[in-house]
Amino acid sequence: MCDNDSLDDMIEYQLRRGLSRRQFGAALTAGAGLASLLPIAAVGADVAVTESEVDIKTPDGTADAYFVYPSKGSHPGVLIWPDIFGLRPAFRQMGKRLAESGYAVLVVNPFYRTKRAPTAPEHPDFDDPATRSAMMDLMHSLSPATTQTDAVAFVGWLDGQAPVSKKHKMGTTGYCMGGPLTMRTAAAVPGRVGAGASFHGGGLVTDKPDSPHLLVPQMKAQYLFAIAENDDQRQPDAKDALRAAFDKAKLHAEIEVYAGTLHGWCPIDSKVYNHDQAEKAWSRMLVLFQSALA
Repeated sequence: MCDNDSLDDMIEYQLRRGLSRRQFGAALTAGAGLASLLPIAAVGADVAVTESEVDIKTPDGTADAYFVYPSKGSHPGVLIWPDIFGLRPAFRQMGKRLAESGYAVLVVNPFYRTKRAPTAPEHPDFDDPATRSAMMDLMHSLSPATTQTDAVAFVGWLDGQAPVSKKHKMGTTGYCMGGPLTMRTAAAVPGRVGAGASFHGGGLVTDKPDSPHLLVPQMKAQYLFAIAENDDQRQPDAKDALRAAFDKAKLHAEIEVYAGTLHGWCPIDSKVYNHDQAEKAWSRMLVLFQSALA
């Protein structure tokens, strides 16, 4: 998943660009002006959407989430797992953008067992050991068991909503630590999840018996893996293990290392955001969803 090395990479990148750590931290949770980071032609402003903050009952408590969907008709559902910084304005904006492309989108707070969103400080100071420790503790509070519980609950909740079409398979996307959560979701609810997309996902392939890539035989989902260049440099064999697992399961998977990208390059509030490569990955996700969720 996201780890201290990944966070250090993002911080070091900004220091080389002359951005202070305080400015970097503020950018991670800033809400104002996020829409301006998206190309006008890609926003899909002609599609009216309905959005709301929702609470979802799970066996472990009440999860807070953001639900957004086209105002007319029913559409394939998509479950979005955020990165370590959690449910925040950037992910609401990204979820809305996806809804404008014709999907009923649920962006969840994966840390709801501990606290409601926002779960990251407004201006996180990554030099502060207490702040970094708190964020890592939130991530480590999750487990394969909690993801299984949540995946079933969130997919079930989506299936109970009128804007979600039961005639279509669902999709799931995840960023950073959310990447492996998509794989656990696809394995937990294989009859409903038809496509998954992992953006700079961490911990997709490990040497542990519960490694996400070992779940591929339980899935029925087609996949997109958009891999950061520095993640690939750190673990060059991961892409090969993923490709072998999906080939053996006879499931389509598009697996690509995106040149020039650093871990965390896709969320629009990330200061390692790579616009051109993020747009490429977004477009590949839309192509996948159009074919796999039809």
